Amino acid sequence: MKYVVDTHSHTIASGHAYNTLSEMAAAGKAAGLQALAVTDHAPGIPGTCEEIYFWNFKAIDRNAYGIELLMGCETNILDYNGTISLSKRGLERLDICLASIHDLCYTVGSKAENTRAYCKAMENPYVDIIGHPDDGRIPVDYEELVRCARDTSKLLELNDSSLHPLGSRKGGHENMKTMLALCERYGVSVSLGSDAHFFDQVGRFTRVQEIIDAVHFPEELIVNTSVEKLKKHLHKFS
Repeated sequence: MKYVVDTHSHTIASGHAYNTLSEMAAAGKAAGLQALAVTDHAPGIPGTCEEIYFWNFKAIDRNAYGIELLMGCETNILDYNGTISLSKRGLERLDICLASIHDLCYTVGSKAENTRAYCKAMENPYVDIIGHPDDGRIPVDYEELVRCARDTSKLLELNDSSLHPLGSRKGGHENMKTMLALCERYGVSVSLGSDAHFFDQVGRFTRVQEIIDAVHFPEELIVNTSVEKLKKHLHKFS
């Protein structure tokens, strides 16, 4: 299966990634991608940029590097009501928006509370993708999560970094398998994100591909095989 877009990556603007925008774009082109989503962390993560960073995306030529750049943000889900950490002014300027739970700025609750947080975030019209909902440290009712994604037409992410053997997230393999089975049942599409924080990770989905192959997940429910297929799920382009 050929993937031509990576929906999740970070630059030095996030504070704990190590390459510039131009370096990440060059890495995406070298990896054979047609598009790269640059989704630096929203305020709330220690060391990341201020919100004004997201207000000035008009300055960036989306095709300057021989690859289409989708300038976005990985926003933080802050509470059980799905509040996210970027203002409407910032959200309006994004090409793509991920909403994720990070325990640096979220109090992990019960399975019902965490599921509600995700589902309420999906009701936000600017949110396109739920980032790394696979972390076993943040228990989730996956059937309810997938139903919410179906009802709001949102994408659920398969995050390659979640499966890194040195990573902090837990239970990713089994949680992804559970989620994919439900996505196939309910006809919910997924996006693949490298969550690259270093240039050599851009466009790398080796670990999630093993799970996709193991469960025989259908290609038609993976948006990364076509830029236009992805854009049909993004609020800015749909």
